[in-house]
Amino acid sequence: MNKLVNIVCKIKDKIINKFRNISFILYIKTNVLFITFVLINLINSWLLRIVTMGNYFSIKAMIADLAFILVVGSFAYLVKPKKQFRILMPLTIIMSLICIINAVYYENYVSFASFSLLSTASFLGEMDGTVVTTLIKFKDVLLIFPLIVLPVVHILLKKKKYYSYVDKIERGKKRFLNTIILGAFAIFITIVLMKSADYSRLKKQWNREYLVERFGIYVYQLNDAIKSTESKFTSLFGYDNASKTVREFYEEKKNTEVIEKNEYSNILEGKNIIVIHAESIMTHDMTLSFNNLELTPNLNRLASEGLFFSNYYPQVSVGTSSDTEFTFNTSLLPASIGTVFVNYWDRTYEAMPNILSKKGYYTASMHANNGSFWNREVMHKTLGYNKLYAKSSFDYSDESKILGMGLSDKEFFRQSVDKIKKISEENKNYYITLITLTNHTPWDEGDKYGDYTVDYKKEVTEEDGSVKEVTLPFMEGRELGNYFKAVHYADSALGEFINELDSAGLLENTAIVIYGDHDAKIAKSEYRYFYNYDFETGKQYDKDDERYVNVDYYNYELNRKVPFIIWTKNSKGDKLLNKKVDKVMGMYDAMPTLANMLNFSYKYALGHDIFSKDDNIVVFPNGNWITDKMYYNAQKDEHYLFKDSVVTKEEIDNNKAYANKLLEVSDSIIVYDLESGEKNEEK
Repeated sequence: MNKLVNIVCKIKDKIINKFRNISFILYIKTNVLFITFVLINLINSWLLRIVTMGNYFSIKAMIADLAFILVVGSFAYLVKPKKQFRILMPLTIIMSLICIINAVYYENYVSFASFSLLSTASFLGEMDGTVVTTLIKFKDVLLIFPLIVLPVVHILLKKKKYYSYVDKIERGKKRFLNTIILGAFAIFITIVLMKSADYSRLKKQWNREYLVERFGIYVYQLNDAIKSTESKFTSLFGYDNASKTVREFYEEKKNTEVIEKNEYSNILEGKNIIVIHAESIMTHDMTLSFNNLELTPNLNRLASEGLFFSNYYPQVSVGTSSDTEFTFNTSLLPASIGTVFVNYWDRTYEAMPNILSKKGYYTASMHANNGSFWNREVMHKTLGYNKLYAKSSFDYSDESKILGMGLSDKEFFRQSVDKIKKISEENKNYYITLITLTNHTPWDEGDKYGDYTVDYKKEVTEEDGSVKEVTLPFMEGRELGNYFKAVHYADSALGEFINELDSAGLLENTAIVIYGDHDAKIAKSEYRYFYNYDFETGKQYDKDDERYVNVDYYNYELNRKVPFIIWTKNSKGDKLLNKKVDKVMGMYDAMPTLANMLNFSYKYALGHDIFSKDDNIVVFPNGNWITDKMYYNAQKDEHYLFKDSVVTKEEIDNNKAYANKLLEVSDSIIVYDLESGEKNEEK
C-alpha cells in the first residue's frame, strides 16, 4: 500500500510541476467552454445519483466520472477553438441522455439501464406514447440542464469574440496532452481506490446500483456497453472453465442435497396443467379492500381453496415478463447481460414444456399480443411449446374489446377457452400457458376497468341529526389507484375464465397454476401516500406523526412478492392441496416443486422443491438474496433481520458465497449452452 501511495505522490508532483508555470486565471479565461462542459456533466451525474439512490456524496464516483469526462472531452482540443463546440455538444447530448434514460429507468425498475436493452427494443411491440410520458417524472426533466447551459455559454462566447482571442494563444495539442494526463491521473486514483471485490463486480455487471454508486454513471455505462458487446462473442471463449464450474457445482449439489420423495410426490401426475401468467399481480393486492369490497375476490377464493405460497418472490432483471417465463420454466436465473429471450434464444434448455412434451403432453402458449413481443414466437419453440397462439390467432374485430395494450383479458380468456377445448379433444394431456395483458402499465383506461372505486366513503352525522355519506378521493386519480382498478378488472377476468373452463368441462382433470410475473414497479412515493392517508382529514400524515409509515428500501423490496397458487376443482378441503405455505420461495423454485408433483426429473434446476427444503434461499439477479430470517442487500453489503431472527456472520458469508456461485453457474449454462453440450456428450 505504501508503494502505491509513493507512486501517487510522485505522479502528483509531476503534474503540479507541469502546471506550476501556467497562470490559473489565464487557464480559466481561455478554457471557459471546456470547463463548462466538465462541470455541467459532472453535476448532472451527481444529480442522477441523488434522484435515484439518494446518494448525495461519493468522492469515488465523482473522480471516476471526472476521469471519463476529461478523457472524452480532451479530443476537442485537437480542433480550432471555434469548432470545439461541435465536439463538446454531441458528447453532452450523449451524457445527458445517459442520465435521463437511467433516471427514468430507475424510477420504474429500481435499477439502471443496460445497453443490452437496445437489442430488445425491436421485440417490445408497439408502445403507445402515453406509456413513455407516464414513465417520465418532473425531476427527470432537471437532467436536461446541460443541453441548455452549454449552447448558451457558446453563444455568449461567440458574441464576445472569445474564440478569436483564444485562437491566438491556444496550443491545442499541448492542451490535449495535458488534459489526457489529468484524466489518466483520475483513472489511476480510481484504480488505486478499488477493492478486490470491485473488479469482480465490474466483470459480472449484475450489481448495477453498486457500480453507479462506486464508479459513477459514465463508467458504469461504458463498462455495460463493453459487457453487452462481449456477450455476443463470449461463448467463443472460456467454455472449459465454465463447464468445469457448472459440473463441480451440480456434483456437489448431488452429494449434499438428497432429493427424497415426499407427500406431494406425483400428486398431480396425469393431470392437465393450465398456467396463468398474471401480469403485474402482487400478493399485497390480495390483502386489500376498498369500501368493504375485496380488490381480488377471485384470487382470494382460489388461494383459500388451493395451495397458496404466500412468500413467493419474482427474480426478474431487464427482461421483466420474459425473465419470469424463463425462470418459471427452467429454474435458471435471468442472464446477467441482455435477456435470454432475445440474446440467448438459440440454446437448449431443460424447460417444463420440453420435458412434458416428452411425457406425451401437448404444450401451447397463448398471448393476445404480437408474437414478436419479447421474441416469444422464437423463444417459446426453444422452451418446447408446440404452438404459440399470438395476436394473429385471436379475433380483434370488436374494438370495444380492446383494452390497454391489446385484447382485454376477459375477451382473451373467452377466446382461449375455445382453443383449449379443441386441444383437449385432440390430446390426452396438455400443458398450456396463458399470458395476460390488461394489467400491464400504464393503467390509464380507468373508465374501461369497471365501476370499482378506490375512494373512501364514510358516514357523517350533521348537526340536525341527519346522516350523509361523504366521499374522500383517497387513491382516485393516482397511479397506484389506477393500478388497483386494473388489478380488480384482471381478477374479475380470472374469475370468469375459471367459470367458463368449468362450464366447458375442462376442470375435471386439470390443475390451475397461477403466478404473478413481477411487481407493479410503482414508485415508493405512491406507497407512502397509500399507507399514510389520513381518513379523517383526507391528507397525508406528517413525517413526525407517530402513525407515519416510512416505505424504505427494505419495505419496498419485501412488498414485491407475487402470488403463486396451485388449485384444482376438488382441492378445497384436501389436507395436502388446500394449504397456505409461508416458506420463502423464488420463481426458480416453481419448476422443481411442480416436477415433484408431476413426476418428472430434471438436472439443471437451481431452485428446490419447496416441500423438501427447510432453509430455502432466494437469489435475485442483482446479487441480493432473502431467507426466512433476513434480506441481504448486496449493493450496500448490509442486511435486514426479520423479527426474532438470529443469524451468524458465518451463515451470512456462506449465503453470500452461494448466491454468487448461483449467478455464475446460471450465466455459464446460458452463455455457453452447457445443457446442449451435456446432451452432445451423452450421445
